[in-house]
Amino acid sequence: MDVKPAIEIRDLHKTFGELEVLKGVSLTARPGDVVAVIGGSGSGKSTMLRCINMLETPTQGEISIQGEAYRMRPARNGGLEPADRSQVQRIRAQLGMVFQNFNLWPHRTVLENVIEVPIHVLGMPRDAAIARAREVLARVGMAEKEDVYPAYTSGGQQQRTAIARVLAVDPLAMLFDEPTSALDPELVGEVLTVIRDLAEEKRTMVLVTHEMAFARDVATYVVYLRDGEIEEQGPPEQVFGNPQSPHLQQFISSVV
Repeated sequence: MDVKPAIEIRDLHKTFGELEVLKGVSLTARPGDVVAVIGGSGSGKSTMLRCINMLETPTQGEISIQGEAYRMRPARNGGLEPADRSQVQRIRAQLGMVFQNFNLWPHRTVLENVIEVPIHVLGMPRDAAIARAREVLARVGMAEKEDVYPAYTSGGQQQRTAIARVLAVDPLAMLFDEPTSALDPELVGEVLTVIRDLAEEKRTMVLVTHEMAFARDVATYVVYLRDGEIEEQGPPEQVFGNPQSPHLQQFISSVV
């Protein structure tokens, strides 16, 4: 049976004013893939990730989630815009995004942060949402912090709470935008351990990261973005072990 890609991007362009950030990017993530996206600052990594769940609207190209393409139409100011907002909301509900800066609600406890979307977006009964939240908080090592407010937890604990919040809706795919970049060095490991465990569960993930050793160990496929284009891609042993692009060679040597 032909399995549809979890995420498929075709000829993705994104322009901000005169600045073309993405210049025809194509990428496929199949169920169970962990696609690591690497590259320097300003290469378009985060913009590509934000386009996948329509936090940014592509200027050109097509994005499909499990075989269903976002329906787009020409925008008045050029480029594209969603033709069906309800479709965007429905597809976005299948994609869990973990941001650099946690994006937790400060006035809600750890548990309340995790149950908010299941109850108010997915319509899950409160008791079921709490049971699910406690399950995923235990998986990320945050069970004992459920009644604590985010301000009284470490950065690593806040990021693990953010991951639990995504897991609570059991997404089709998870999108990570530099999930450790805002953390103190001693807290990076605890978050990477959680992501590694999810990879071993064959969770589909697209991971924008500057943690090269982690990408090499965990990813099934690596994409190197430079100036808005994919300059090199392939299995991690190829991209890291035998890079062909001089720019990629220099990039790897500068960050490892």
